[in-house]
This record gives sequence, C-alpha cells and structure tokens, in this order.
Amino acid sequence: MRAWIGLGGNRDDSGALLVEALARLAAVPGVALLRRSAPYRSPPWGRQDQPDFINAVAELETAVRPPALLRQLLEIERSLGRQRSETTRWGPRCIDLDLLTYGALRVQSEELELPHPRMHLRAFVLVPLLDLEPGFVIPGRGPAADCLRAIDADEVAAVAPLPPAGTEQQT
Repeated sequence: MRAWIGLGGNRDDSGALLVEALARLAAVPGVALLRRSAPYRSPPWGRQDQPDFINAVAELETAVRPPALLRQLLEIERSLGRQRSETTRWGPRCIDLDLLTYGALRVQSEELELPHPRMHLRAFVLVPLLDLEPGFVIPGRGPAADCLRAIDADEVAAVAPLPPAGTEQQT
C-alpha cells in the first residue's frame, strides 16, 4: 500500500534528523521508502514563539497496517529524542513524523485519523506533497492543489537539499 508521511522539526539539526528518521523508517520490515521531497522552511503552526521548521514529505510502499505504522513512527520519534506532551503540543520539537495518508483508506479512531485531519490546512505539507505528486487527491477532501489554493503558502520556502538517506529506491 502507498502511504505518505509528513516530517518536520525545528530543534537541533532538523535536516540531519529528517534524513535519519527516513533511514530508520526504511529499515522497518515491510516498509520501502520510494521518494522524498525537497525540504522546506516554514513558520511554526499553532504556537508562534519558536524557530521556523524544516519540513518534507515521503512516499512509502508498505505492508505494515496503519496502526502499526503509526506506532513505528512514534517509536522513531522517541529514539531520536522526541518527548511528546500535551503541555507542549505544537511547540518546538527535534522531529515530528505524521502519517498523512494510507492509500485511500479513511479511519477515525481514538488512536488514528486518516487522512491526517489537518493536512489540507498545512502549506508545509501540501507544497512538498504537490512537488512530488502534482495530482494528489486527499481521500474525502479532493485535490490537494485545491486545498493549497485555499490557504496561504507564501511563507513556505524551499531550502538546500538534504543529503541522501541512501534508502530511496530508484524510480
């Protein structure tokens, strides 16, 4: 199944942590990293009193079911130093990994919501996603390009490419 992951961070060396997170994700049995976007700099979403973020998206081919894939993402975050807390929600973080979509699957549970419930509102997700997949359709929402036109994307800017993770498949 094709899945899309959002990656971001604004502490430590965010670019290096994004590359390391992708390498760890690609090492998970049943997960293949197909493509990743260029990195983008964007202002923080939610709390503004923090540094800008570096964001990217990645496309996976996976046999891992969504709840287990989400657990893998959370474990990779923890292994890279992320400490989740409701008191620091939308605050600074070294790494953030979000399961954006899993094929056309739509899920709403306490543990997981697919597609990601705010991806259509976030230029830092939509811009890199559309760079890789211009015709992307968000399940239950419609074309991602339509979502992007409805929000302000002016502050999302491409930055220098990340070093190769050494895990992408050749396409």
